Amino acid sequence: MDTVRSNDGTPIVYERNGTGPALVLVHGTTADHTRWQPVLPMLQQQFTVYAVDRRGRGQSGDSTAYSLEREYDDIAAVVSSIPEPVNLLGHSYGALICLEAALRVTNLNRLVLYEPSIPVGMPIYPPGARAKIQALLDAGDREGVLLAFYRDVVEIPEHQIAVLRKEPAWAARVAAARTIPREFSDEGYIFEPSRFKNLDVPILLLQGENSPDYLKAATEAVHAALPNSRIVVMPGQQHIAISTAPELFARLVIEFLLSPAESVRVRMIGGQRG
Repeated sequence: MDTVRSNDGTPIVYERNGTGPALVLVHGTTADHTRWQPVLPMLQQQFTVYAVDRRGRGQSGDSTAYSLEREYDDIAAVVSSIPEPVNLLGHSYGALICLEAALRVTNLNRLVLYEPSIPVGMPIYPPGARAKIQALLDAGDREGVLLAFYRDVVEIPEHQIAVLRKEPAWAARVAAARTIPREFSDEGYIFEPSRFKNLDVPILLLQGENSPDYLKAATEAVHAALPNSRIVVMPGQQHIAISTAPELFARLVIEFLLSPAESVRVRMIGGQRG
């Protein structure tokens, strides 16, 4: 485990494994760096993997005040501390953070975003979901908080929740449940497409075929704003393909990151990307 200091002095810890080009992994809500265990063995065969504990999770520190901007700075600090071009991969809330962190670094090579949680005209949280989650947390039912988040917000089917519960990372998810309410901050995020018009590194947007409509809409909106992005839909998958289809997920990531530059460049043809 290694540590960098974010702009506000908070220690951000990451676990480093493997050899090869740098790949920073940023987990979403309800997780820590152990979230990547299903795909880590495959990724670390090709990359030096930096699996981050986001602030307030695992071994990373925290601050009394929370904001999305501090999370952007955290990941930018990790990426900037690596003395080589860096590939960056974010999932869900972590994908939103990676998108913004990409504007704060100068050594980004390629970017992979798996369903960033960005409001684009559709509500992220159904009526009553936030109050229900807070009530469960106030009652000390951390596992109930996780289950309510998965069922009511991310709409993960029960058989896929069962997969998550069997993973070693489940204990870390329960431990981090207290951080879920503060991550409702994504609902107030304002996506401004024009800010990303010059982010022209190759970008892969992963999407589950069966994911909620609001996550699909967010992926499409990000794609439309980026000059060099493509969407790949994972058949039969939802929001947790890292767990339910690890081989597929890892293959898509590895193929994209290791492909020759000319094969991933999205070219403008007659005003349309192709």
